[in-house]
Amino acid sequence: MVHFHKGVDQRTWFVAPDTAYDPLDPNGNITLKWDVISWTSDGYVAVVTMNNFQMYRHIMSPGWTLGWVWAKKEVIWSMVGAQAVDQGDCTKFKGNIPHCCKKNPTVVDLLPGVPYNQQIANCCKAGVVASWGQDPSAAVSSFQLSVGRSGTSNKTVRLPKNFTLLGPGPGYTCSQAKIVRSTVFNP
Repeated sequence: MVHFHKGVDQRTWFVAPDTAYDPLDPNGNITLKWDVISWTSDGYVAVVTMNNFQMYRHIMSPGWTLGWVWAKKEVIWSMVGAQAVDQGDCTKFKGNIPHCCKKNPTVVDLLPGVPYNQQIANCCKAGVVASWGQDPSAAVSSFQLSVGRSGTSNKTVRLPKNFTLLGPGPGYTCSQAKIVRSTVFNP
């Protein structure tokens, strides 16, 4: 599930990968929150948080891979705690080159031990996420990204679409992103 939370100065989207049916855990899901924490001159900075609310099913090595399709012509200027797999075609940019220019970026977690300036809380576990039922403190993974060419307010920014979450096992089916009530976020 991907939730986007909307507030006065921030927005949160919510997406739910809601189908990887497990008969032992029929109501389990993995929830993605995309919290816009600040606005920039051409977009925003967001923290994306993945919570594994499954009781027994971990995301095991080689870890998660998250993808989506931008609604407009967005780019990822920078990332902390994760990285795009492919930069895409950024030839129209001179000087400051985006981290990723793809219309459909694919993102992976960083490995443990990366320098502190590339980390945020709950990142850098090589995409491995414990299940909520077995270890709630390790059932979360996060990264931060700076998005450009997107819109600079709740009225102009658009939700990404067609989220995909891949991991070992049968895979997941994601629901559509939707705007939800803003989360309380303390950076």
